[in-house]
Amino acid sequence: MGKPDDTITTCIQMLQQIMEDGTIPRNIRRVADQTRGVLQDNSKSIGLRAATAISMIDEISNDPNMPVHARTRIWELVSQLETVPLD
Repeated sequence: MGKPDDTITTCIQMLQQIMEDGTIPRNIRRVADQTRGVLQDNSKSIGLRAATAISMIDEISNDPNMPVHARTRIWELVSQLETVPLD
């Protein structure tokens, strides 16, 4: 398992790819942008940022308009974030 900071950086890059994908609906890209902002907020603990991001992403993961490839990326992102310790 990698360092939590490396995991957060990887997740931010994954969110950036989702935001740049024109085949993904705008509301999902907007939540990806907001989630990226949460992960970049160094005023909060890394565990809190990861938990908040998981919560935000979970809300959009069941969007019926989400393409299958985007849903797969979202699940991969959540799996990465779940490796970040909450302490």
